[in-house]
Amino acid sequence: MFNEKHDLHHEFPEFKDAIRHLKMNDAHFARLFKEYHELDHEVIRIEQGVENTSDEYLEQQKKQRLHLKDALFTMLKKHESDVATA
Repeated sequence: MFNEKHDLHHEFPEFKDAIRHLKMNDAHFARLFKEYHELDHEVIRIEQGVENTSDEYLEQQKKQRLHLKDALFTMLKKHESDVATA
């Protein structure tokens, strides 16, 4: 569906505090978060027709966004697990 919110705060509202913590304290997470945000913005602009590109390119960008989201989600779950056992 076009124009859905895919930013991490909408995707994972239960991890709001963990996202904030990791962005400030984990350089790898912060880099992936920034990359995800930029990619999500690009996909939205393509879907809205602001930028024109091939369908193949759009699908490639969506797959990359999903890959980044999975990596970030894994990091968020690990952080929450570490906090719970501390």
